[in-house]
Amino acid sequence: MDLTLRSITHRYGDTEVLRDVTIDVPSGRVVCIVGPSGCGKSTLLRIAGGLERAGGGQVLQRGHPPDGCLNPLTYVFQDFALLPWRSVAGNVELVLEDHPLSAAERQATVADVLARTRLDGFRDALPRQLSGGMKQRVAIARALAVRPAVMLMDEPLSALDAQTRELLMDDLVGLWTRQPFTALYVTHNLSEAVRLGHRVVVLSRRPGRVREVVDLDVPLPDRHDAHPDLVRARDHLWSAIRAEAAAADAELQDA
Repeated sequence: MDLTLRSITHRYGDTEVLRDVTIDVPSGRVVCIVGPSGCGKSTLLRIAGGLERAGGGQVLQRGHPPDGCLNPLTYVFQDFALLPWRSVAGNVELVLEDHPLSAAERQATVADVLARTRLDGFRDALPRQLSGGMKQRVAIARALAVRPAVMLMDEPLSALDAQTRELLMDDLVGLWTRQPFTALYVTHNLSEAVRLGHRVVVLSRRPGRVREVVDLDVPLPDRHDAHPDLVRARDHLWSAIRAEAAAADAELQDA
C-alpha cells in the first residue's frame, strides 16, 4: 500500500507549522524526513497516522494492505512505550489482543516477530532487564506483529547511544532485506537518513515546506558510512539545511 500526504497545512493557533507539504511513500520503501528543529516533522507523522487532524490537505492510502494486515498504520516511538509489568512476549502480544485471533495464532505471530528481531531468547524478560537497544527491538517487533502496511517511526533511535544506534540500523536493514516493509521515518540524524532511507525529504524551518527530495539508489545491504554515494548525499543534505537549522535553533532559543 502506498501512502501519500498531499498539500498538508497545519497551524497551532497563530503559528503556522506546515505549509503545502506533499510526500509520497511508495510500498516497500523507507522514506525519511529530516529538517531543522521545530519544522513540523513529528506533527506531520501524527497527521499521517490520524492522531492529529490537518488544517488542510489529505492523507491518502492507495492499493491494498499486505495479507493478514491487522493495522494499516502503526507507530514506533522514541521512548519504546513498553508496559513494565509485561514480558517481552506480553508486550508484543498486547497489540493482538483486540483482534479476532485464536490463542494459537497470537502465539505463532509473537514467535515469528521475536525470531525476526532476534529476541526469541528473551521472550520472558521484563523491560527493566533489557538494554535500550533491546527495548526498541521489542517496540519494532510489536509494530511488525500487526503486519502493518506502513510503519510510522518517530525518531526511534534518538534515545540510544551511538554504538547501539549503529546496531539497530543494522537490524532494520536486515529486517527490510529479509522482508521489505514500508516506513515513514522521522529523524534529525542525517547519517541515519542516508543509511536507511530510499528517499530523504528535507523540510525547511517553520513553517515546514518540502525544500528538497533526495532519492538514494544504493541497495540498503550495501550501505556503510564510508560509501562515497552516501558521503556525498549526507554532505548535500547538510548543506541544504545547515543555515536553516541554525536559524531555527536561534528562533527556539528566543521563544
